Amino acid sequence: MSATVPGRATGHDVLFPTRAQDLRAASRKALADIPLQQLVAAATHSKNTGRKSLCREAFGDRYDAIRQLAGQIKQHTLDHLDRYLEQFVAAARANGTQIHFAKDGAQAREIILAIAAASKSKVCVKSKSMATEEIRLLPALETAGVETIETDLGEFILQLDGDAPSHIVAPMIHKDRHAVARAFVRELGAAYTAEPRELTMIAREHMRAKYKVADLGISGANFLIAQTGSLVLCTNEGNADLAVAAPRVHVALVGIEKVIPSMAELPVFIKLLARSATAQPITVYTSLISGPRRATETEGPREVHIVLLDAGRTQLLHPSTRELLRCIRCGACLNACPVYRKVGGGHAYGSVYSGPIGATITPALRGLGDYTQLPQASSLCGACFEACPVHIDIPTQLVNLRRATVERSLGSRWERLAMKLWAWTMASPLRYRLCAKVQRVMMRAIAERDGEGRAWLSAAPPPIGAWTKERDLPAPAARSFRHQWKDRA
Repeated sequence: MSATVPGRATGHDVLFPTRAQDLRAASRKALADIPLQQLVAAATHSKNTGRKSLCREAFGDRYDAIRQLAGQIKQHTLDHLDRYLEQFVAAARANGTQIHFAKDGAQAREIILAIAAASKSKVCVKSKSMATEEIRLLPALETAGVETIETDLGEFILQLDGDAPSHIVAPMIHKDRHAVARAFVRELGAAYTAEPRELTMIAREHMRAKYKVADLGISGANFLIAQTGSLVLCTNEGNADLAVAAPRVHVALVGIEKVIPSMAELPVFIKLLARSATAQPITVYTSLISGPRRATETEGPREVHIVLLDAGRTQLLHPSTRELLRCIRCGACLNACPVYRKVGGGHAYGSVYSGPIGATITPALRGLGDYTQLPQASSLCGACFEACPVHIDIPTQLVNLRRATVERSLGSRWERLAMKLWAWTMASPLRYRLCAKVQRVMMRAIAERDGEGRAWLSAAPPPIGAWTKERDLPAPAARSFRHQWKDRA
């Protein structure tokens, strides 16, 4: 098992490099992969349809009001984040939790590795956490000699395959059960079976042995309660509860934006999270952790550490981008997004956070200069805004990033030149009419006629050629609309 982990770290680094990959090239590759297209389309469509149905059934015409309420709660907390963080830290320490602050991923790794070394941990069981993916924690633990196993079933399969998550909630959305079966045969020596229940039992048997010997458990958190200093975990498999309760040391890596004021606000998010993420009324397990085991208790970790991660989040607290920190990592915007679906899932984005929310958060966290293509990966149809349970106006954020790309001259030199030529042409009626006439004559000259005499272009020159790769383009009329309008007048 441990021999496969370095491969996973390498796969993660290839798919999510420190600088962005070519989104267009990755998209073209994904579009040619028909099985991948089918897997991602089926999964996202199912979850998106289920979300709509379940929210309509549960909330009726109150759904938008509940979304706005959740957004207002998060926005209020972010507006006063310093106060609520101080309150959370004080309450958590009163519970016996040890609090650490990490300004970036490197410092977070150092803190967690120091905890592992101080506790002489050798085996770590880890639950699903996007923050740990963000800071590349797993390869760091392995390099330090701490055997680490992902206990979320999807993440476990990706670990065996040397792969990386393709979705915030459903990490192996791009794989089917036959791929899982092959991984279990290759890495675990199991007999081949593609039956979901049997595959689950194989994984459970392997993981249970690790839980018994693990001395370090690592998790993320869905929410932090400022009032009580509690950590909230929402899961479906129960693996996170074992990961935090069985080992003697529990470490939670949590972004500073996960704080909410009190228990009174928690039900609002519990009602929205599972419905938005997996189209179910509530997660199977919703656990509140308030410090290590007490003297009168016989179960639970002896030490609980919470590492509060900044890693660019304070930059997002600027009024123009603050709403992005409302995100509760439900993945609803990914399921609703036609672009995410067609590019074959999250790997094309070249970042841990994919889809519409990734296209806004990643440039903010890691620099727009390295991720200029991500804000373009949207049709601005608004499906992401409609799906977001905390009312983040993602389309507006994408437009703002596009504007910043232009203002900072970060786009392609050819794209900037093309836009300047376009603006120059559109600024003059004479130039516009001249260019339109030249274009009309040229396109009609290369058009082909069908059996009914209609003119079509099946292979137009750039930039229209991108359109005709997938579909035919009707040729322009012989006389422009302007001339036809004059004739009728």
